Amino acid sequence: MTSDSIHKVRTSRLQRFARLIRAALDPRAYAHAIKVLNYYNYTHVTELRQVTRGQGVSISPTVSFSNGKNIVIGDRVHVGANTSLWAGPGAARIEIGADALIAPSVMVTAASYRYNDGSPVTDQAMNEATVRIGCDVWLGYGAVVLAGVTIGDGAIVGAGAVVRTDIPANAIVAGNPAAIVGQRRVQS
Repeated sequence: MTSDSIHKVRTSRLQRFARLIRAALDPRAYAHAIKVLNYYNYTHVTELRQVTRGQGVSISPTVSFSNGKNIVIGDRVHVGANTSLWAGPGAARIEIGADALIAPSVMVTAASYRYNDGSPVTDQAMNEATVRIGCDVWLGYGAVVLAGVTIGDGAIVGAGAVVRTDIPANAIVAGNPAAIVGQRRVQS
């Protein structure tokens, strides 16, 4: 073990200002900004225009969509930041009922690649199945909902849960794979 100490190099205000000027004049920064703008346009702006939306829908500007023409969002739905709603490229849809609450970083997909048809996996065909999310459903942070799933009205999906099978109305599910851990009792 050596006794040599390593310290962070401290820069002067003039050195930091010079670094700022170099960064502002670096063409690579502008090229990257164009890439980010293009990505945002084709994953949010262009696709969102094709989504069928009800009244009072609130969608974070960082939500990504795929095949927006196959996505239907009901009235008063809230979709959190960094969520991905990926409908199938063919006919598989994502249907979200009224008053649903989708937390940040949720993934809902109506398609997945096959894996036994050859290699590479990205050259294989996809399996598609419509995802139906009922009214007054709450999908917790980081939940994943896979193709073909139906989530009944009033259900709650816990944070980080992976939903592979249908969930009955008013069920509370958690885990990977998601399992029923409780029942929601809505006051009338």
